Amino acid sequence: MKLGIVIPALNEEQSIESIILRTHDAKKYIIENGHVTSVDIVVVSDGSTDNTVKIASAQSDKANLIVFEKNRGYGAAIKAGWDSMPDADLLGFIDADGTCEPKFFADLCAMAVTENADVTLGSRLNKKSEMPLIRRVGNTIFSIMLSLVANQRVKDTASGMRVIKRSALDEIMPLPDGLNFTPAISARAILCGTLKIAEKDMPYSEREGESKLSVWKDGKRFLAVILENIFLYVPFRIYNIVAMVFLLAALLLMLTPILFYLPRHYLEDWMLYRFVVSDVFGLIGILLLSMSSLSRNVVYATLQSKKERKKTLVYYIFEHPFAIFLSLFFFLVGTLLVFNSVWHRLLTGNTDEHWSRYITMIFFYVAGTIVLLTFFANKVLILVRERVSYLNSRK
Repeated sequence: MKLGIVIPALNEEQSIESIILRTHDAKKYIIENGHVTSVDIVVVSDGSTDNTVKIASAQSDKANLIVFEKNRGYGAAIKAGWDSMPDADLLGFIDADGTCEPKFFADLCAMAVTENADVTLGSRLNKKSEMPLIRRVGNTIFSIMLSLVANQRVKDTASGMRVIKRSALDEIMPLPDGLNFTPAISARAILCGTLKIAEKDMPYSEREGESKLSVWKDGKRFLAVILENIFLYVPFRIYNIVAMVFLLAALLLMLTPILFYLPRHYLEDWMLYRFVVSDVFGLIGILLLSMSSLSRNVVYATLQSKKERKKTLVYYIFEHPFAIFLSLFFFLVGTLLVFNSVWHRLLTGNTDEHWSRYITMIFFYVAGTIVLLTFFANKVLILVRERVSYLNSRK
């Protein structure tokens, strides 16, 4: 089993020689302790304008060199390095700034083999780390965001030292070309649902030279790539959370009218606004649950066709045959609420039914329609999923 290590470098003349020598010297240790048989090292100069290329060229016996004439991005450099090592079973990368210890690749490779992990990474968020406080805070926030919607957790979402099985690339590609390359790997590995990710605390030192990372600019990119991948793999979890907020708001608005009506059996006109707003909020909540159900089936039909999905409450509301009975029940309740009024209107041309019944009727009619239409739309998506699964099996 071969490990391929990529060292992306942009104007790293102060540290490039050191990191090449340290990584080369660590090869024997990695082979002896990391369950690998050989290690290749590739340096990728990402449009460097200083002496990075000249210094790296002098170490050509220790590491191969790829030179980008123009800057393409941190992620583009790593991907080019991986492409240059097609026979490597494990693909790793380490920042050229000297902050990480190359010998730690032995731990990452060992975890990939012994724990059958598809992605292993070194966490800089530990007591011995010299990571600046503001970057610790940012990484913690991104980690919490992913944890809210994922079944796995990674403390350091932007770690610059990782090992990935080549067999796992199809699950996480395409990856961005910029510095948001690392959080994109974390997000996709965690959210795709088919890969195992493992993490271990590693030593982390103060970098040599000036950092290329802009806390604000790149922080926004990191946040964007995490949100993009959440909506790619688990949009239904976001819809569920927002739906619960709207449904809870609708219920809270109706508490006062309900508590007022129970002992008195009448409502006052000032409560009209509560009925209207609650009606709107409740329908928005049901629409969001409908979107949750539909988006989940879209994801499973395209990205996760081989994975068995869990049956949640949303499944029974919008996908199980029970949905038909639920929609008919909603229509029945809505009809009963205003039946006497409509019948009286047909007979006499007048009605004195209270406005609250009609507002509530609208809610049940629209809710029943949403449930019924979502059920049939999901039937189409299920057929699509079965077809996609069959075509994938043929390939």
